[in-house]
Amino acid sequence: MINRSFLQIAQMIGSQIPEGEYQVLMIHGVSTDSRKLEQGNLFVPIAGERFDGHLFVEEAFARGAAAALWQSDHGTPPEGRPILVVDDTIRGLQTLAWRYREQLSARIVGITGSNGKTTTKDMIASILSTTYNVHKTEGNLNNHIGLPLTLLQMDEDTEMAVLEMGMSGRGEIELLSRLAQPEAAVITNIGESHLLQLGSREEIAKAKLEIVRGMKADGLLVYNGDEPLLSRLLDNSEEATLSDESQAASEDRIVLPPELKTFRFGRSVRNDFYPSGIMIDSEQHRTYFTLNVPNSANYVLPLLGQHNVINALAAIAVSKYMGVSEADIVRGLKSLKTTGMRIEIVKGITGLTILNDAYNASPTSMKAAIELLGEMKGYAKKIAVLGDMLELGKDEEEFHREIGRLLDPRNIDYIFTYGRLAESIAEEAAKRFEPGRVHAAEHKSDIAKRIASIASPGDLVLAKASRGMKFEEIVNELADISI
Repeated sequence: MINRSFLQIAQMIGSQIPEGEYQVLMIHGVSTDSRKLEQGNLFVPIAGERFDGHLFVEEAFARGAAAALWQSDHGTPPEGRPILVVDDTIRGLQTLAWRYREQLSARIVGITGSNGKTTTKDMIASILSTTYNVHKTEGNLNNHIGLPLTLLQMDEDTEMAVLEMGMSGRGEIELLSRLAQPEAAVITNIGESHLLQLGSREEIAKAKLEIVRGMKADGLLVYNGDEPLLSRLLDNSEEATLSDESQAASEDRIVLPPELKTFRFGRSVRNDFYPSGIMIDSEQHRTYFTLNVPNSANYVLPLLGQHNVINALAAIAVSKYMGVSEADIVRGLKSLKTTGMRIEIVKGITGLTILNDAYNASPTSMKAAIELLGEMKGYAKKIAVLGDMLELGKDEEEFHREIGRLLDPRNIDYIFTYGRLAESIAEEAAKRFEPGRVHAAEHKSDIAKRIASIASPGDLVLAKASRGMKFEEIVNELADISI
């Protein structure tokens, strides 16, 4: 983490230089939460719509803060305390992170995309850790506050940092990229998340491509070559032909620095990396795959699903660029540990197997989870428990109906839904499934009770919904049912 004197911090953020004894005061780390603050931290009070961190500055000092920032429009700061006054505390935090990043020699990998960015981040970090001292984004620290905090958590001897970059609107990814200055960047895919805020997939693609604007000019951009929007936006040739729906996107094509390298991954043979073979081991909860390169290694992922293989292709590409050996790439993927509730395997007390994919959901990730359920073999019955996909904008109902039409009675035995929007999934699925096989529950607790009445220890249940639906409650109930 950052270790600088009070005077150095003032110089880094452009605050008035303090006088007296505080100049030599040492600061160790930064916190924006007085409840989680550690001894010696710089406390940065954030003023939000529902809270104001300035109210907790004295509490922060009582908990061991060494110093604090103070926003100039919030009155007079407490007297007798080592406080630096800034115009805006968030900008102060960002400036400090940017200055600190410039003082370090760490090579940065930035990751964005609608789905799969956290898993891809974990894969890249796991592989790079076989060879380098690696720092990575923890939890959800991937926005305009979280990413600066992640940068400031880096130790001086960090060799590689793998940073997730999230957004809800235009301009946010560009800000994060300019702060981090990644040498390599990954765009996992373009899905439907944030349609409510941005209005179209084209706008989402433009927002994700902002990651290029802060990159090292001679770095590496790795992107999903199966997504035509990315190819069109990155294609600056006059001969490129656009569909009507993408004509507007042509105005925002990204002009890449001539020395920037690009690399495409995906399922299609048109990509630089694509899988030449995939085998899913449902019993061991592993996926085996090979690449389209001569004498490809046999890769093992402790994750299930073809979509995770696609994420792994991006991780392999970045790792090769960073100089990791083939043997260490294999080892890093095999030892991968991922963030919870992303296709997490949960075993019920009486043998029921639950695929907990309840961290988030969009049409793209929902389709991938349903595809995985169909791919898994050796189970007596397969049951899908599906909930609302949130923040999809004006076409949200049609997106849910599309999922319902995708469900196939040849691959899934029972469907349970919960949520207002998920009722549309049930309505469409009921047209293809036998009577009694599709249930739209009014209460979460009804789902576990119904499944207990039909399930056996050899069954498989998928739980998938947006985070706001709190489907972990259903998972916990399913794990505890007796069948």
